[in-house]
Amino acid sequence: GMEADFAAFGSPLCGEVKRFCRRVRETYREIQKDLTPYKDDRYYRLAPMRLYTLSKRHFVLVFVVFFICFGLTVFIGIAGPNVIETSVARTDLNNSLKLKPFNLSSPPLSTYNQQLWLTCVVELDQHDVSLKKNVTMTVKVLGVVKDGSTPYVNNQVHNRTRLLSCAQKCSEIIVAHLGYLNYTQYNIFVSFEDLNKLTYTIQNITFTVSIKVYTSKRSLFNGVEVCFKCNKKCLFAHSLRKFSMRDWGIEQKWMSILLPLLLLYNGT
Repeated sequence: GMEADFAAFGSPLCGEVKRFCRRVRETYREIQKDLTPYKDDRYYRLAPMRLYTLSKRHFVLVFVVFFICFGLTVFIGIAGPNVIETSVARTDLNNSLKLKPFNLSSPPLSTYNQQLWLTCVVELDQHDVSLKKNVTMTVKVLGVVKDGSTPYVNNQVHNRTRLLSCAQKCSEIIVAHLGYLNYTQYNIFVSFEDLNKLTYTIQNITFTVSIKVYTSKRSLFNGVEVCFKCNKKCLFAHSLRKFSMRDWGIEQKWMSILLPLLLLYNGT
């Protein structure tokens, strides 16, 4: 008797559960049908993309080749020649009262040199000093021309305020930055106005001239890169010559814009 009552009670419950699951499946099919885009005739005329038709083996091979090329470029960047050449000028001082204007000369420059930075590091006698102070400096840049004369660059003297921060060791201060080098050499005069007021003794000031160099190897590498980009652009245009632009997918349209921009890109 008890088993019959349990069966009679369970049958309606199971029926309700089955009907509920059936309704959920029907609702899911309707939603999936509504979300599926309508494939008209244009869908079947779209230019195919080889990436979507690759097998798993070829798909993995594409990514392996990509990471190999990426690692090769990183290795070339690390093992290649330095793009920054530096020269150091060290000025020994006994005390801060001898801070006179400093006359600094850059190394001889050529057309391969692009930018120039002048930085300095102040060294104090006491290494356990914690100091933060705004320092005012006057910078005058002279360009050396072929006849030996030194005209002003921009015909003005620059006044700059920099933060001198010291904690066991003073941080580097950017004195000047030249984004374009129009002369074969530069003479830079630097004078500090507030360092004389420090309560600590200045041992020396180290100036560093850093020059960005565009080497011949880099020119060769960029030439090969431009040839590769042109070849890739031509192959891409050749593969789409059979299709009208109206039948291009969004990927092909974006690639037709990005490839010429990549060709015109100047990474220097």
